Amino acid sequence: MNVREIKLPKTINKGMPPLEVSDNATSFFEFWPAWVMYTPVIFQWFILSAKYRSIGLPLIANPGIHLSGMVGESKADILSLATEQSAKSICSFTSFIRNDQTTPEDDAKAVLKDYLGKGLALPAVIKPNLGCRGFGVRLIDTEEQLVDYLESFPIGASFILQEKSVYQAEAGIFYIRYPGQKKGKVISLTLKYTPWVIGDGKHTLKELILADSRAGKLSHIYLDRHADNLDTILDDGEEYRLAFAGSHTFGSIFKNGNKYITNELSESLDRFFDGVPGYNFGRLDVKFKDIDTLMRGEDYQVLEMNGASSEATHIWDSRTTLKEAMSTLLYQYKVLFEIGHLERKAGHKVPSLLSLYKAWKEEKRWLQNYPSTD
Repeated sequence: MNVREIKLPKTINKGMPPLEVSDNATSFFEFWPAWVMYTPVIFQWFILSAKYRSIGLPLIANPGIHLSGMVGESKADILSLATEQSAKSICSFTSFIRNDQTTPEDDAKAVLKDYLGKGLALPAVIKPNLGCRGFGVRLIDTEEQLVDYLESFPIGASFILQEKSVYQAEAGIFYIRYPGQKKGKVISLTLKYTPWVIGDGKHTLKELILADSRAGKLSHIYLDRHADNLDTILDDGEEYRLAFAGSHTFGSIFKNGNKYITNELSESLDRFFDGVPGYNFGRLDVKFKDIDTLMRGEDYQVLEMNGASSEATHIWDSRTTLKEAMSTLLYQYKVLFEIGHLERKAGHKVPSLLSLYKAWKEEKRWLQNYPSTD
């Protein structure tokens, strides 16, 4: 496989290492339906359930999180697990429930009062408190944009307004630590690149998107999102960001960064998770200054802590083979059962599958009604 490096724009993806690409802009399985990718996991789940005599052990792998973070977990509740020392590494936030007795304008003023009262400022990132895969994530620069977002946000659902990180570079870091152990392990590091096009003073944004080797294959994502600007001719050398949310589903470029995993990074996360009780398994989404400081375990900010259902997202690198991706997913769920088994021995009660189903139904209902993603 031919691999080459692409020089990054001057401002977009600042701090990221050069983007490595191959002849394949996307892998053949990269956008398969989730049920196809997870069919082998389901078969393994039943085998491990028989081995450990419990079908729900993964639901207590993270005893500090509702259903271990398998589905329906609150982002705010998970972030709030952090003690004062660990919370210093988390981008500050406030959470709010969309009220059926007030207007979007009233709710915007109320949440801004709380947010600004914490010494924070706009721009900020807004996202559903209960959600996954980047649904409903937007960058908010003004109160008017916040009102516009809340006008299409479902009544009764909660959301988070979080400070925008001072860093641009982004990664997903998968960390596991078995109960009772002092040290954990980073098993995956995914580099999340913001997709972009660069103007030439001749072609429209739509033409630039369609001509790009990767963006052209995902044009159904980008053309709809940037419908108002598709006929704009970008100036020669002008950089244009195609996505904000670091979500593979919504167009971000995921690359395998496992070669950047270091002992220093793992030790830094050990210290961080010492202050997050009840969390053994999952993926941190972080912003960081540059790859060198991240490797030293320095200068990063945590955006989210994802639980049991989170993925080691380096599998969505277009260079990853299907065998490698499946092997990674199967390993994850094997570890989930092992940790769940230990937590059950420690006295944690396994929830019923009915509670899992109800949480899944609720999450699915909300996802269908969230605003569009930036």
